Amino acid sequence: MRAILCKEYGPAEKLVIEDIESPEPKGSQVKVRVKAAGLNFPDTLIIEGKYQIKPEMPFSPGGEMAGEVIAVGEKVSRYKAGDRVIGMTGYGAFSEEMLVEENRLLPLPEGMSDEEGAAFTMVYGTSYHALKQRANIQPGESLLVLGASGGVGLATVELGKAMGAHVIAAASTDDKLQVCREAGADELLNYSNTDKPLKDMIKEMTGGKGVDVIYDPVGGEFTEQALRAMAWNGRHLIIGFAAGDIPKIPANLTLLKSCSVVGVFWGAFTQKEPQNSAQNMKELFQLFGEGKIKPKISEVYDFEDYVDALHALTGRTATGKVVLKVSD
Repeated sequence: MRAILCKEYGPAEKLVIEDIESPEPKGSQVKVRVKAAGLNFPDTLIIEGKYQIKPEMPFSPGGEMAGEVIAVGEKVSRYKAGDRVIGMTGYGAFSEEMLVEENRLLPLPEGMSDEEGAAFTMVYGTSYHALKQRANIQPGESLLVLGASGGVGLATVELGKAMGAHVIAAASTDDKLQVCREAGADELLNYSNTDKPLKDMIKEMTGGKGVDVIYDPVGGEFTEQALRAMAWNGRHLIIGFAAGDIPKIPANLTLLKSCSVVGVFWGAFTQKEPQNSAQNMKELFQLFGEGKIKPKISEVYDFEDYVDALHALTGRTATGKVVLKVSD
């Protein structure tokens, strides 16, 4: 089988495609033929040694996938050969076949394509956990989504609307904001506009009150600016740092606004609270079935074009999710 391998840390150009031996499942392992793999920002970090998970080399990146079960270990009870599945893998999905622990797989919902399945789990899982468990967002509250045209951003726009929030989508270009409008955003904020500080634009959009919940996968300079526009008892959700810089937040702002800065680590949540995570996925699949959420796929890249696919993330040119077609 073919696999995209990281044999030394570095940019996407350091990765190589090689033929390797197909693995055999044991115990609770499921062997899956990977049809499509979703790309996420951690994929760009793990190949450079900048992610909290550092697999033994050589390894294949790719944290989520959709595919078909080929074989199962002797302890597997929920899946059999031929079942269509989606799964969070951490890494390893940029390969034609892989082993996944049974508890990290879910049946592919009816009506969902392989590409949609590969684009679903991480963005909706992260965003729903953030809004539901970490922010406890309520109908009628305002929600500011930074980096709203990216994968997790668009998922948050959709989920915010489904949960009854007033959604303000922030992105760097009008074209990206149009995609956010199509996803259901109530208001649009172009933060490349230098005429006014970001905090002033947010306060104008909220009638001076400030925003109740901030969803922040960007970091950098925007974190503090957005926090300065927080409403009383607001919640600032720290998702990640796509801008590259981890901001230092002035602690006095949390005191003055009686607000919370809340970390969101969905991967750890799935392991530490598996029952709550499973309930979240059940509710997300129901929202998909009702047509309230649907993955926005920016582009599907061929397996050999993995460098271009990863560059679409690092260059922040993608609107929605980037997907790699792994096998037919």
